[in-house]
Amino acid sequence: MRRRAPRPASQAIAALADRLAPLTGLAEVQRVWEQAVGDVVAAHAEPTGERDGVLIVTCDAAVWAQELDLMGPELVGRLNAALGREAVRSLRCQAVPAKGWARDRS
Repeated sequence: MRRRAPRPASQAIAALADRLAPLTGLAEVQRVWEQAVGDVVAAHAEPTGERDGVLIVTCDAAVWAQELDLMGPELVGRLNAALGREAVRSLRCQAVPAKGWARDRS
């Protein structure tokens, strides 16, 4: 009997996360956020709500909320590409720190 090589832990963790993740639009976006928007944007903004395709993005400063407003159409395209479907119609950016803003985002 031939033994298969062990699977990388990252694949096992990703498969487990897929099974455990809540099936909401916001949860889907949160899973692809950093990949879709990049490290710099993700360090200063995070998706905190979603309703009818409008994604609420909370930023750590007003300047980031303004920048993301300007980048909105591009980011919507990237997010939908990462999701594999047209789930996000637009962004609504705000500069109010989210509850539990845990990481230092400077």
